[in-house]
Amino acid sequence: MSESEFHTVFGSLTDFVKGDLEIINDNPKYYAFSNVFDVAAKSKPYEKVVVALNLGYVLEVLRAEGTSDWYAAAHDEFAIVLDGIVEIDLVKLDDRESVVAADKKGAVKVKGDPRGRKMGRIKASRGHQALLPQGAAYRFRAAQSGVILLQTIEGALSVQKWADICYK
Repeated sequence: MSESEFHTVFGSLTDFVKGDLEIINDNPKYYAFSNVFDVAAKSKPYEKVVVALNLGYVLEVLRAEGTSDWYAAAHDEFAIVLDGIVEIDLVKLDDRESVVAADKKGAVKVKGDPRGRKMGRIKASRGHQALLPQGAAYRFRAAQSGVILLQTIEGALSVQKWADICYK
């Protein structure tokens, strides 16, 4: 086959085809597979739905819609915008330990507005990746619905819906 015979099609929140898996002599519960756009379409805004899990590290899908709460983590996180335009506000926390303990896994919600120096704003669209650094608070804003894939560590805000993702 020549290269011209292949055509890459990118999905979006409003235009995707849900994938499938053909199991031969096995049980589908042993396989984690999902369509991130399908997961985001069925999620609440900024709900952190786990779509991949490996030794405590996770990929979470978030439906970006409106303005999120403020979050912070004791470790770096990475956000990749898969659909839409998402703005990310960053604040360098004055006292990170009072917001999130150094040994805390996953993101935590920041109570109220974070105290600290504004670091700036990232405007990201499809394919852009943003570092959400430890010691900083962040929030997402999207004028229209979009999709974020977040690489992080599993925490209290991570939501697992494997039965919904894998069997429906």
